Amino acid sequence: MPDEIIVEVGRKKYIVKTDRKYTETDEWAKIENGIVVMGIADYAQKELKDIVGIELPETGRNIRKGEELGVIESVKATSEYYAPVSGEIVEVNERLLEEPELLNIDPYGEGWIAKIKPQDPKEYESLLPPEKYAEMIKQKESK
Repeated sequence: MPDEIIVEVGRKKYIVKTDRKYTETDEWAKIENGIVVMGIADYAQKELKDIVGIELPETGRNIRKGEELGVIESVKATSEYYAPVSGEIVEVNERLLEEPELLNIDPYGEGWIAKIKPQDPKEYESLLPPEKYAEMIKQKESK
């Protein structure tokens, strides 16, 4: 399986990494050593354009799947982002406070937002597989 799917809609291109799952609100989640690492998808960062700030969730906070974790500010808009799974925030990417542009430059790598100790592993399994997320982007963009 290739490590990414390129979704082309008109002149726009979006990368969907195949080693993680997605939410309908454009967050990605990936399990590393039993911890869920999350961030925003390439589609989300491209929609937001130039990201200038982020509000990070508090470490130690218990969250529920779908709960608002914080806000991302861009020159274009302010957008909330949400928890892909329920659990405890065990780490946040403090670098983003000084370098919010990492969300644009490397949304699937250095631009990760938070690490969550999941409460229920089944929740991760219920997230969108990459192929379904790629289809969802096509549908959103064709409207």
